[in-house]
This record gives sequence, C-alpha cells and structure tokens, in this order.
Amino acid sequence: MVSIAISESRRGMEDRNRRICVRLCLLLLIGCFASQIFASSDPIFHESFDESCSVSEEEDYKDYFSKFFHTWRFQRSVANTHDIESISKARHDKNGADPSNPCGNGSNEPNDTHTSYNSWLNEHPSALRSFEGMMSIAKGNRIVVFLDYDGTLSPIVDDPDRAFMSDPMRSAVREIARQFPTAIISGRSRDKVYEFVKLDEVFYAGSHGMDIRGPPRQLRSYDDKYQTSALDEKGNEFIIFQPAQEFLPAIKDMLKELENKTNKIQGVMIEDNRFCISVHYRHVQEEDYVTLQEKVQSVLATYPQFHLTRGKKVMEIRPSIEWNKGHALEYLLETLGFASSSNTLPIYIGDDWTDEDAFRVLRSRGVGYPIIVSSTPRDTMALYSLRDPSEVLSFLIRLARWGGSSY
Repeated sequence: MVSIAISESRRGMEDRNRRICVRLCLLLLIGCFASQIFASSDPIFHESFDESCSVSEEEDYKDYFSKFFHTWRFQRSVANTHDIESISKARHDKNGADPSNPCGNGSNEPNDTHTSYNSWLNEHPSALRSFEGMMSIAKGNRIVVFLDYDGTLSPIVDDPDRAFMSDPMRSAVREIARQFPTAIISGRSRDKVYEFVKLDEVFYAGSHGMDIRGPPRQLRSYDDKYQTSALDEKGNEFIIFQPAQEFLPAIKDMLKELENKTNKIQGVMIEDNRFCISVHYRHVQEEDYVTLQEKVQSVLATYPQFHLTRGKKVMEIRPSIEWNKGHALEYLLETLGFASSSNTLPIYIGDDWTDEDAFRVLRSRGVGYPIIVSSTPRDTMALYSLRDPSEVLSFLIRLARWGGSSY
C-alpha cells in the first residue's frame, strides 16, 4: 500500500512538472513573437495592439494572450497583402512601364536601377517620409483627395478583370472619405470601378474623367446637356456629367470592328470602358505586337474624331475632345465648391501616364500634392512619390488618422 501511494505521488509530481514545463515553453514562445512584432515599425500593429490588449488587474492572462494572437494574425495578414502588392507592382513596372518599349522586359542592371531610383527620389521624395512636413502645411486647409485605381489602389495584374482591391485598402479609402471629400478618377468605365471599390462614400469618374458621378450641383460653366440629375437607391441626389455623349454610337461600332480584326491575335483583350476603348496586349507575343498595332491603327484611321494614347501594356482609343483627368479634377473641385477657395489643398495619387494631366493641373494651381506611384525612375510632374499600392495604403492610413485628430 505504501509503495502504491509513493508511486501515485511520484506520478502526480511528474504530471505537475510536465504542466509547468509546457507553460514555460508557451511563455517563451509568446516572448519570441512579442519581441519580433514590437521590433516592427508598422504603426498598424502597434495602434491596434494598444487598443485591444490593455491589461487591467481584473483581466486574466488567458484573455490577454487571446487578444495578443488575434492582433498578431491581423498584422501578418496586412503584411502579406503588402508583400503581394509590392511584388506584383514591381514586376509589372519592370515589364510594362515604358510605352516606348511595348513588349520589352527592361535591361537596367539592379545596381544601376537602385542608384538611379535613389537619385530620382531626391527630386520626388517619398510622401511617407515627408508626411509630417506635408501635413504641417496642410493645417488650416480643406484637403480633397483624388485617387487613380489600377496600380494605385490595386496592383497591376495580368487579367484586368481581376484587379481586385484588398479589404485593408477598402477600409482605408472608406476612412479617408469620412474625413475628406474623395474621388476616384480612372480610365476604366465608371460602373466597373464601382464594382471593384464598392463604396458609396466616394465620387467616381470613369473613362479618364469623361463619365463623372459627382455632387448634386449643376454648373453653368458647363453645357447642361452633359449634366443629368439622378437619385441613388437611398434617394440621394447626384449629377452625372458626360462630355463625350455624342461619341457613344461611334465607340460601339469601333468596338465591334476591333474585336473582329484582332480576334486571331493570341493574348489580346479588348475592354469596353464606355467612353473609351482599351486594347490590352500584356499577353501578346512580341512578334505579334506590330500586327496588332497596325490593325488598331487601320480601324482608327476611319474614325478621325478619335485618337490613340498609351499606358502600361495598353493602347487606348479616346474621343478627341479637350477633356482628361486634369479637367475631371477641376470639375469635381468646382462642384464641391472649392474651385476658387484659397484654403483648399488637393491631393492626387496616381501611377499612370494619364495621371500626369492631373499632376499638371495641381502644379499650375501652385497648391496641392501630386503624388506618383512608381518603383522605377520616370519623368513626371509629381512633387512626391510612393513606391507601390502598399505604400499608398500606408499613406492613406496615416492621412486618415491625421484627419481624425486635426479636423
């Protein structure tokens, strides 16, 4: 009996020792996670952790560690999103940023590229690193935010129909729109951009600004026939402004001709953006590009009221009217009541050559922050830069927080 009791006592001590060892191992593991995470400079994690993981005396450690791991998982998911966007944008910038080399893959050596990019940053400093200085000037001014979509709010992808916006980016844009008037100006059709963004808090300008859904204010300085008042599902009034309405029949005819003439070229994609047509050639073989270009030009030759522009791995056919993203920016500022305001500070963020028209408007006004999204050096009218959509996300988060504390 005595030996049995001693044996049971030993087993009990061994069980307790094992439990103690397991707890010590868990604490050490948590300590390793904590040291790695708190070494991060990412403000997303630190602020979310501070808000969710303040430990009071009444709170037990089980609940504390549960909150800790919940926040850690959130931080990692945002980081993974950033990594995917950065890799995708950097790859496609290399492959398609230069319209003069339509199907080339670039030839700069990594060291040369790094050196030239750092030199370029001296002229177009990072908007993240310059944030405090930019906002010190912005105090007392009414900020208005304008955003491109592809390559800015979403990464450039192989399939244009899958240029989805990440949930963290959507949340950031939603918060920006709560703090400041916000508009998205894209070359896509307005309806397609809305399908990607899915936010009612922002204004939309599609087809490079030729299809605008803006504030409910008709402007006498613009022809009434291009401005239509409408109501959304909630009964809120808005204005549709379409300065290229008379070109719609010709665009439909041209779309059919382009599809018929290019359907045997492998990899080409014709996109109907309502008031303009995009011919995507990212998947077209280099030896087929000249043929594609000739066919597009042959169709365009029969429509003298249209012209051709170029973007990243895309040819775009647009009506030859004096209207672009810069005009759309001016129109939206006017409908918002900020056209002649001396204390308005517009911010425009975009990555494409077509965004240069908006940058040029801000430079001519002598006020505002034109910000280019690019991971490679390029000629631009922008004053500041961001490398990729992940840096756009970080900038928008900081701007929203600044607005929440300053307005």
